[in-house]
Amino acid sequence: MEEQTVRNLAQHTLEALQDLQVDARLSNRHLLVIGMSSSEVIGERIGTAGTTSAAEVIYESVQSFQKETGVQLAFQCCEHLNRALVVERETAYAKGYDIVAAVPTMRAGGSMATLAYSQLSDPVLVEFISADAGIDIGDTFIGMHIRHVAVPVRSRHKSIGHAHLTMARSRPKLIGGERASYLGKNEHCF
Repeated sequence: MEEQTVRNLAQHTLEALQDLQVDARLSNRHLLVIGMSSSEVIGERIGTAGTTSAAEVIYESVQSFQKETGVQLAFQCCEHLNRALVVERETAYAKGYDIVAAVPTMRAGGSMATLAYSQLSDPVLVEFISADAGIDIGDTFIGMHIRHVAVPVRSRHKSIGHAHLTMARSRPKLIGGERASYLGKNEHCF
């Protein structure tokens, strides 16, 4: 990968996460889901040309953001593992998630999940989560893992590399109808 491309991927990913942070105000009590197709990042169709080089660059930006905010991370696998997620064992236990017996690989899990599994201190795979926010690089459909109610977040970037970028945060449900009272619109993550 060219040096300029690497710099752009890293910078655009970090800037997108900063845009998400302005809206979501993530901290160590929150969980961020990351979905990424390295194939889409390099301009290919999702699931056809996975590359660790793109995953490594984006992973480093995500790690940098995590160090800044303390947010807990969940890396989504591809559909071959039913979009299961790589998390730290401590996160799985703290949040009561069921651990499943699988290990992501390039051909079943994808490059980002495989990389995350090799880099986290005590990684496990969980099938379902309820994340406070998420970043989706390449239309990997992270929405199934976002806590209700998901709210779209716009970034200064529409793509990371060639991959379409979408982000979301969650907000508490507003229940009770017209007679309900809401104390200060808590519009950021829980």
